[in-house]
Amino acid sequence: MIRAPAFLSGLGRFYIGLVLAFLYLPLVIMAAMSFNVSPFYQLPFEGTTEWYVALAQNDGLIDATINSLEIAVLTTIIATALGTAASLALFRYDFAGKRILQALLFPPIAIPWLISGTAMLIFFFGTGIGRGLHAILLGHVALALPYVIIVVSARLATFSKDLEDAAASLGATGWQTTRKVTLPCIAPGIVAGGLFAFAVSFDQFVVSYFLATPGQTTLPVEIYAAIRKGFTPEINAVSTIIIVFSMSLMLVVSRFFRFGGDQ
Repeated sequence: MIRAPAFLSGLGRFYIGLVLAFLYLPLVIMAAMSFNVSPFYQLPFEGTTEWYVALAQNDGLIDATINSLEIAVLTTIIATALGTAASLALFRYDFAGKRILQALLFPPIAIPWLISGTAMLIFFFGTGIGRGLHAILLGHVALALPYVIIVVSARLATFSKDLEDAAASLGATGWQTTRKVTLPCIAPGIVAGGLFAFAVSFDQFVVSYFLATPGQTTLPVEIYAAIRKGFTPEINAVSTIIIVFSMSLMLVVSRFFRFGGDQ
């Protein structure tokens, strides 16, 4: 293996350090300020947990967080199930228009969410679905589904059909082959697709803003409304809790499924 010169190696580490600082330093500062007694980020820093106590008494933020979690979990379950089934169908069968259908998975990802949200609002009103949490759920599933199909299909691209043929030759039914051979092999792709679906749903603002009704909002919409009225450190507190939970979940899942390998 060719070893890089010490200068280039040090420069690479410095560059990576800058990138990580750019990504994580704002999060660290926000988390620190959620424990600062001053609501205006004044220094010197004085520790307190009063903003977390205030958050526990903020019914608006708590209700919005619960709505976001419920919608994100349901979106993950529905999009992952439908996306995995669609990926298996695209992997196993050849039919007319298959290439066109696969190509049509990418435009919904590239189309700005502002346009998607406007289109969904018009469509839901035209079909009588209306606005509300049910409409937000439908919109999030529609947004998350292409991500799941693409991620699971990428995993299936490295899956050998010989394993399914071998299971069939040993007497396994189609369902047994799928449940005991195919799904365990592509499980990391399914989990990755589900995480994408959860992130797309939980972080979604534009579509939720268009489809939400007064009193039935998600956390991004509630944070936006709170900022318009006047920023409070309670937003830092709820954001810190979400970041800690999300990063812990990602670390556990990534190590369990060895996304980064054995090391």
